[in-house]
Amino acid sequence: MNRELALAEWRHARDALKAAEMLTREDLSADAISRAYYAILHAAKAALHVQEVAVESHAAVKRMFGLHLIRSGAIEAEWAAHLGRSLEERLAADYDTEALFSADDAEEECRRARKFIARIRRYLLNNGIAPAELRQGPRHG
Repeated sequence: MNRELALAEWRHARDALKAAEMLTREDLSADAISRAYYAILHAAKAALHVQEVAVESHAAVKRMFGLHLIRSGAIEAEWAAHLGRSLEERLAADYDTEALFSADDAEEECRRARKFIARIRRYLLNNGIAPAELRQGPRHG
């Protein structure tokens, strides 16, 4: 396991979720949806670092999450669907100028991200990450 990178991605996931929730409260729905996706993306990357899998592209995260975590049975298949759906929503929110998103849409995406992060948290805890490590703030070097 690459503990340091897993925890760095975990912190990014938490921060992105916090930003998504703030943007939702400020009625910036498209931006909230985008940040919620990044919360899911970073949480997925944290889980992949437990398996010593480092990926950079969005497509690679989705592919490797399926290969190393879903196919192995370490994480249930429904969570891959969350990752895929959130990516689709993020692409529309960021690039489709005609797409309209409501506060309800943003809240739903935040709920999806919270659930995904909670599942990844359990995975990290079950694979040697201590609860205190998951609560730590950012490291400054």
